[in-house]
Order: sequence, then C-alpha cells, then structure tokens
Amino acid sequence: MLDCQVKRMHEYKRQMLNILHVITLYNRLREGRVDQTFVPRTVLLAGKSAPGYWMCKLIIKLIHSVGATISANQIAREKLQLLFVPNYSVSLAQRIMPAAELSEQISTAGFEASGTGNMKFTLNGALTIGTLDGANVEIRQEVGEENFFLFGLTTEEVMAKRSSYRPQDYYAQDPELRQAINQLLEGHFSPENPGLFHPIVRSLLDVDWFFVLADYASYVACQDRVAAVYRDRDLWTKMAILNVARSGFFSSDRAIKEYADNIWNLPSVKS
Repeated sequence: MLDCQVKRMHEYKRQMLNILHVITLYNRLREGRVDQTFVPRTVLLAGKSAPGYWMCKLIIKLIHSVGATISANQIAREKLQLLFVPNYSVSLAQRIMPAAELSEQISTAGFEASGTGNMKFTLNGALTIGTLDGANVEIRQEVGEENFFLFGLTTEEVMAKRSSYRPQDYYAQDPELRQAINQLLEGHFSPENPGLFHPIVRSLLDVDWFFVLADYASYVACQDRVAAVYRDRDLWTKMAILNVARSGFFSSDRAIKEYADNIWNLPSVKS
C-alpha cells in the first residue's frame, strides 16, 4: 500500500500521529506480533515547513530517523518503509497523487479551514482516512460514508475536552502508545543523541494542544480496518472507483459558477 500524507508541515495537521502509527507497525513487526495477513506499506510524507517553525523541522528530522531505523531492521524493512520527499512541488504532486492509494487527512477536528489536497487525492482514486475536518466533511458526504475511513474526535468533542484534557492519561492507558513515546524518550531513533526528540515528547505529554494522544487509539484501529479492506482487492477497487465517480462536485467549473452567481453577480455568457 502506498500511504501518503502530503501537505504543509504543521502540528495541527498531525504528521506526528502518522509517525506514531508507523512506529507502532515497526514494533509489531520486529516483535513478531503480526501474521501473514499483514499488509506491507510504504508511508510517504512530503511538505514544507515555515522557515522559523523549529518544531516542524524537528518532526521532519524524526521522520528521517524513524525511516532509517526501519531500514536498518532486517525484519521490519521487508514490509514497512517510511520516506520523506524533500522540496515538495507541483511537479512532485503530479507524480505522487495519481500513485497514492491511501490519503492521510488527519488534522485535529476544527482546525482545517478548507483543504484542496484531499480533493486531488480523491479525484485520483485514493481512499481517505481522516477526521471530520475541513473539506473531509464534504468529501465524505459526496463519496459516501462507507467509502471513507473516519476516525477521531469531532470539533464539538475537542472543544468539550479542552479544559480537562490530560494527555498523560492516554499515555498511561495504552501500551502501544506508551512504547512509542518511551522509544522517543530513550533515543531509540537517535542513539547518537538520545535527547534529540525530547521536545516533541514534552509537547505531547505536557500540552498536546492538537489531541494527538487522544486520537491515537481511534486512528490505529481505523488503520487496522484500512489494512483489512485493502486485503479485499475487489472491495478496495470498488471504493476507489466510487470515490472518483462521485467527486465531480469538486470541479473548479462548479466552484467558479457559484462565485459568479452568488458573489460576483455576473450573468452567464452564451457562446
């Protein structure tokens, strides 16, 4: 499976949630906690960080470090790969989006104003795993709930939990999450500098403003469902075809006509 998260690097877009899932798959593989039905994955991330966005640059470094650790493990590397494509551009998007099979649209509910990259993935036949955020809401409505992999807190649930949220509780309760966080703390992915990723851990355990830990279990369970569907090639193909066939709503022609009719008040011109 080619599993892609291609977008601007930002904490609310939760590349960290994707990385924690990759670490979980890596741990399952190296510890022999998978069977012959495990779906091999290449997880591809791409995107640029703002020049001064230090935390996102550290997350990019983490992606490279986790990818290198997986590649060095003889067992894990046979079925798992994590890649970061540098210098993301339209030319790269033209190659990545048609190739993608799973589109990661996993921002914290209530933070994504719109989102057009997810539409482009849908138009090219990738299935979406995502939250009820931004254009995901419309995509899910158009392609059908059964053809969209939904997980995570809603905007209302995020707002309700904000005042009482304790990310440490999720760390304490979930063994796989705790193992992944501990590996970051212990320098498993940066033996030459064991404390390198401590700032990421502190941001997750002390604050976790974007509810990464709260959505982790739901996300991992949904990814397990993605893998189960992927093993059924007829079902996956059907869902992909329906995603493409029902994505006409996102045509730029429709959007421009709505602007002309409702905002610019321009009459139609007959050719």
